[in-house]
Amino acid sequence: MLVQLRPDIRRYALYQCQRSSAIDDVVQEALIILYRRVGTVRTASALGGWLFKIVARLCMLPALMFMRGVEDLRRVEDSSHFSRMPLDELRIDVVRALESLSPTYRDIILLRDLQEMTISEIAACLDITREATKSRLHRARAMVKEYLLPERSA
Repeated sequence: MLVQLRPDIRRYALYQCQRSSAIDDVVQEALIILYRRVGTVRTASALGGWLFKIVARLCMLPALMFMRGVEDLRRVEDSSHFSRMPLDELRIDVVRALESLSPTYRDIILLRDLQEMTISEIAACLDITREATKSRLHRARAMVKEYLLPERSA
C-alpha cells in the first residue's frame, strides 16, 4: 500500500509545498505517519482526504520553524551586531565557535549548513534517527549562538 500511495503523496506534496527541498522529507514523514496510523482511518474513501491533510500540515512545518527561527536568531540587534564586525573577524569567530563544539555537534552543523544535506540524509549518514538529528542540530546552533553572542544568550 505504501508503494502504491507514494506517487499520490508526492503529487500532494508538490502541490502543497513551496520549497522543493522539503518535498522528499514531507513524503517520507507522510509515509511514516500513514504506516503508523492507517488503522485509525474509518473508510477507504476517507484515506485520500486524510493523506491530503497530513501532507498540508507537514508542508506548513518548515514555515512555522522558519518563523520561530526568525524570532530566535535573526533579531535586529543580532544582525546589527554582526554587520558592524569586519568580515575577517566574523569568519574567525565562526571558525572558533565551530571548533568549540564537540565533534558530534560540529559534524551536524557542517553537514546541514555547509553541505546542505537534508535531515534524512544526515540521519542516514550518521546512523541516527531523524529526531536525534533535529535535536542535535538545534543544540549545536544554540551553542554557536551562545558562543557568538554570549552577553545576550544568558
